[in-house]
Amino acid sequence: MAMAVAVEQRISFLGLKPPREVEVMVGLVRDMDASCFCSILDVVAASLEGRDCSRDVQALASSLPLSREHLSHVISGTYTILQTALRLSTLKQEMFKDDLQHLRIPEKHLAEFVNVLYGKNVLARALRPSVLMQVSLTDGFTHQFEVPVSKFQELRYNVAQLLKEMSDLEKRSILRIQD
Repeated sequence: MAMAVAVEQRISFLGLKPPREVEVMVGLVRDMDASCFCSILDVVAASLEGRDCSRDVQALASSLPLSREHLSHVISGTYTILQTALRLSTLKQEMFKDDLQHLRIPEKHLAEFVNVLYGKNVLARALRPSVLMQVSLTDGFTHQFEVPVSKFQELRYNVAQLLKEMSDLEKRSILRIQD
């Protein structure tokens, strides 16, 4: 008699299927030198802390043995991994490490990811609060992005101001549509 064995599947912190940029990044970093990857990881971590890293990215592009396209893919995938992990305050180190191993990130790079989030080079988990927004376009695409709370409040205020001005205009008799 055959018994069905229940296999426990855990969903990664990245979701059921890793984002495309992460999959591309994993393929590119397999043969990458550890010091090269650390340089990229440092720039991505600095960006997540809110620093302007455009000059650092230019310096990486000129100093690393990668094409600009490959560099952008590695930066994008690394940024997605760190940003998603930082959003999850309950993500434990072992779960994070297991998920990265499941993605087949080389051990030498895996340790660097863990150090950035949990080690001595800790990337601050208490980053500035932000609002996660999702916009659905008429062409069927949806875009998801983060906005700092201050910018969200500014947007909210400006929309309320615009609605008030539209209401005031409608009340004026000169703009009323008459039959």
